[in-house]
Amino acid sequence: MHDFLRKLPKVELHLHIEGSLEPELMFQLAKRNNIELPYATISEAKAAYQFDDLQGFLNLYYLGMNVLRTEQDFYDLAMDYFKRARAEGVVHIDMHFDPQAHLQRDVPLNVVMAGLLRAKQEAEASLDLSVGMIMAFLRDRPADEALQVLEQAAPYWQYLDAIGLDSAERNNPPRKFQALFARAKELGLVRVAHAGEEGPADYIAEALDVLDVQRIDHGVRCLESSDVVQRLREQQVVLTVCPLSNVSLKVVEQLRDHPLPKLLAEGLKVTISSDDPAYFGGGLLTNHMACADAFGWDADLFCTLNRNAIEEAFTNEKRRAELLLRLETYRV
Repeated sequence: MHDFLRKLPKVELHLHIEGSLEPELMFQLAKRNNIELPYATISEAKAAYQFDDLQGFLNLYYLGMNVLRTEQDFYDLAMDYFKRARAEGVVHIDMHFDPQAHLQRDVPLNVVMAGLLRAKQEAEASLDLSVGMIMAFLRDRPADEALQVLEQAAPYWQYLDAIGLDSAERNNPPRKFQALFARAKELGLVRVAHAGEEGPADYIAEALDVLDVQRIDHGVRCLESSDVVQRLREQQVVLTVCPLSNVSLKVVEQLRDHPLPKLLAEGLKVTISSDDPAYFGGGLLTNHMACADAFGWDADLFCTLNRNAIEEAFTNEKRRAELLLRLETYRV
């Protein structure tokens, strides 16, 4: 099964590019930019990747991204992950990025966008990899700040596929960002939001009702509400589930306890993603293999999960048809 999964054309809908920053690259960028890290060695940095909850991870996540300062840094960050993912059989990535986290550090938006867009264009030209762009907003920052950043991003609207909502979910309900998501809808952007990871099932319903999202990132706590489950099933709203992330952040204690099998049994449209692979134990292939080992899933199920992801990916219809054909051909 591991050999099958390695070559399977895989699609990732939930990847934070800042969360793909491996310690090796972190040290390289720190040296380039004369930044002192709180770790003496790469192994010491990796040892810090043990979290009790989402906030514990976020503290380290923001510390790590402090090394990202120049256009070249953002290009190197993205290309490093694109090449690694492509080598593991990934053919499409919907990439979240967090402009507010960089603006707070006085890194201009044009620096972030220039580096990421250059990497996207090069990856699509040379790696047989398509990349969707999700500008994500931090739910633990003020809502009016998010709206200002979206307006500031006007020169880049044409390059965005969607906006998202991420960061600390507790006590930061979706409704805080109603105006932001309404503005994104006016602009013709798809809306996605993290909901039902640490927050309750009610946040999933709120994201659907108040923010009018087309995709729920995580969503594993939907099982706490039969009404929410029924709605997700009837509307076939995709859930971008991140198994190893959920274990790392103690959403579940062990992967075998994960609600993924129950989500599938409920007829929900599920996909698998890695979330922040540098911090949570590996990329999309590692998540696939871990699920195979924990749940004993067969090839047909993994094909279904990736078919779901291809159907929902932010890409053009020609590329979507190509990826669907590639998946079907591989299965035969």
